[in-house]
Amino acid sequence: MASTMNVEVVSPESVLYSGEATMVITRTLGGGEIAFQAGHAPFLAALTASHTRLFLADGSIENLAVHGGFVEVSNNKVSILSDTAEMASRIDIDRARAAKERAEERLRHENDAEAVAALSRAHARLNAAGVQL
Repeated sequence: MASTMNVEVVSPESVLYSGEATMVITRTLGGGEIAFQAGHAPFLAALTASHTRLFLADGSIENLAVHGGFVEVSNNKVSILSDTAEMASRIDIDRARAAKERAEERLRHENDAEAVAALSRAHARLNAAGVQL
């Protein structure tokens, strides 16, 4: 059995996950995807909208859409403190597709920072839900 670490994913509304995992993959702001495993060096970074994956000790994978916040690693614990986060199983795929289409339409007419952010959030939701883009 692979070594595990404690993982918590927290948003202002709730604790989305608290338990053991063998690996966490998420995306940092300006740094790309990063993976954490047991024994990782201390780390702190801002997060961007992304599909975050928790590789659980039982071999399953928990998929989440994380929309900003921070990741901290210390003492064999990964803490994701998100502005907003959603478990893949709770994502409304039709709503995420509609949000993606609205953001793309706005971007066709102007380069709007809010539309870019909305498109990133929609991509994170759809990726977490397993929808091919």
